[in-house]
Amino acid sequence: MNILTVESIEKSYGERKLFDSASFYMQEGEKVGIIGINGTGKSTLLKMISGQEEPDKGSITMASHVVCSYLPQHPVFDRDETVLDALFKKYGESSKAVHDRKEVETEAKTMLTRLGVTDFDALCGTLSGGQRKRLALVAALLSDSDLLILDEPTNHLDNDMADWLEEILKKRTGAVLMVTHDRYFLDSVSNRIIEIDKGKIYSYDENYSGYLKLKAEREDSLLASERKRQSILRKELAWVQRGAQARSTKQKARLMRYEEMKNADASVTDGKVEIGSASSRLGRTTVELSHVSKGYDNRMLIRDFSYIFLKDDRVGFVGRNGCGKTTLMKMLTGKTQPDEGQILIGQTVKIGYYAQEIGETEMPPDQKVIDYIRDTAEFVQTGDGPVSASKMLEKFLFEGKDQYGLLKKLSGGEKRRLHLLKILMGAPNVLILDEPTNDLDITTLTVLEDYLDSFEGIVIIVSHDRYFLDRTVRRIFAFEENGTLRQYEGNYTDYHSRMIAENGEAVKQGKEQKKSPEKEQPSEKKKDWKQHSSKLKFSFKEQKDYESIEGEMAALEEKIGNIDKEILLSATDFVKLNRLTKEKEEAESLLEEKMERWMYLEDLKARIDAGE
Repeated sequence: MNILTVESIEKSYGERKLFDSASFYMQEGEKVGIIGINGTGKSTLLKMISGQEEPDKGSITMASHVVCSYLPQHPVFDRDETVLDALFKKYGESSKAVHDRKEVETEAKTMLTRLGVTDFDALCGTLSGGQRKRLALVAALLSDSDLLILDEPTNHLDNDMADWLEEILKKRTGAVLMVTHDRYFLDSVSNRIIEIDKGKIYSYDENYSGYLKLKAEREDSLLASERKRQSILRKELAWVQRGAQARSTKQKARLMRYEEMKNADASVTDGKVEIGSASSRLGRTTVELSHVSKGYDNRMLIRDFSYIFLKDDRVGFVGRNGCGKTTLMKMLTGKTQPDEGQILIGQTVKIGYYAQEIGETEMPPDQKVIDYIRDTAEFVQTGDGPVSASKMLEKFLFEGKDQYGLLKKLSGGEKRRLHLLKILMGAPNVLILDEPTNDLDITTLTVLEDYLDSFEGIVIIVSHDRYFLDRTVRRIFAFEENGTLRQYEGNYTDYHSRMIAENGEAVKQGKEQKKSPEKEQPSEKKKDWKQHSSKLKFSFKEQKDYESIEGEMAALEEKIGNIDKEILLSATDFVKLNRLTKEKEEAESLLEEKMERWMYLEDLKARIDAGE
């Protein structure tokens, strides 16, 4: 049954037209993801559907029986109300809480606790932006609604929270309409994608993976149509230039057809952000942390952490919200000092820090877009030569007159995209990205990922976006409960698979200990891995390699880093330089072998744990 119809809507803000005769519909139980470049009107569409705004033209019709619940991108609560009172007040009218507050309060407390909000009597004015978003999310989920509208629901959720929400929405029988840039989340939850592109809405009856295939086919078709149009135009132009000997009706009609084709809008594919690689030379001393510790309010966030970042390192930091990830990033940039230990920053290090939140002081609302970028640099040196600030803005989809607009007129996503450009214009050689996927559209994220592939420097990422981490990092540091950081080789999926395997083994051992507590001798525990599967198991050598290979890989990477330092100091000693080059090539070859062996062992371990 059709529950929502959006028909021929138009919406403009000043001279900026977001929707031009755009239409789509929703059926009961559908789970629809909305995607599009920042500034195309995704949040505006949700506001119009939820009744927060009205279209300039066209109609939005909701079925009479449909109850709608809406999670805004930036929820607002009364600062003087408690968490629970604000929750029930905000969504009380459309919620089952009206009928049975005690039952719903229990459910609300369970959800809030799961999302890291544990002080139910705290005033909303004391909550962080992320906590307010999670409070509003719980209120929306509790609402007894037929259509759940979510604007960036995964922002401010850690990986475990995102997994939990994913399962909640997949089991939900009601319809879901959401804007999110989390591609794994979209792929798992949605069964239809609608794309906003140049004022129009395109529908794809697929999840995100299927959308990518259909989108490519649509763009190929548009390009083919445009090539055909241009071919016909060339032929018609040749006929017009030859001149008509007689002015028959048929010939006049042909002239009119030529004029119509000439003046028709060309088929245009999506605008794409383009980033030219720009960085400065990185010396032999990079960023070195030695026994760093940091805590707040008698809580240890980071305990005795040491690490030397190597050239071209791609490192991701993961952990629950509030565990200390952003605090660590601030220490790397000097904004916060450690309680213990030292952080050494090399003289040639130039840090570009993409912060999780951007204040008005960093983006003055009355400043022009072009001036905001020119404050950093008028030109930036890229692989294609020097590029002006104006040209870089064009590459970031800020065209012509948009460059002379004020910052306050930009959407949240456009501000994030512009801020990213400002950081890259500074040509850093150490790039720190703290939650870069919040508010950045998928198009920008995709190109940022490509940019990081060729970036000549260190990349340090804090993110809850599993897809982004898989795409960009080669090493993970996970925050544990006691403030220690544990190192894992590989991307996020490798880390997650390792965690599942370890947790499964821990659960298995726990069950065996409950059954036979008197058999807790070390010799029995050592046999666990051999008894895991009758079909598949590690050999003695494979088990030994599995236990030691990550340490060996780390030692080889450190050795390569030390050789790089020696090479820089031996630029004039050609004999030594030749020897060091050979040593580096041997170490890199050995590291590649170890990496292949590690991937084989991880795959084998996963198969053993699956009971193959």
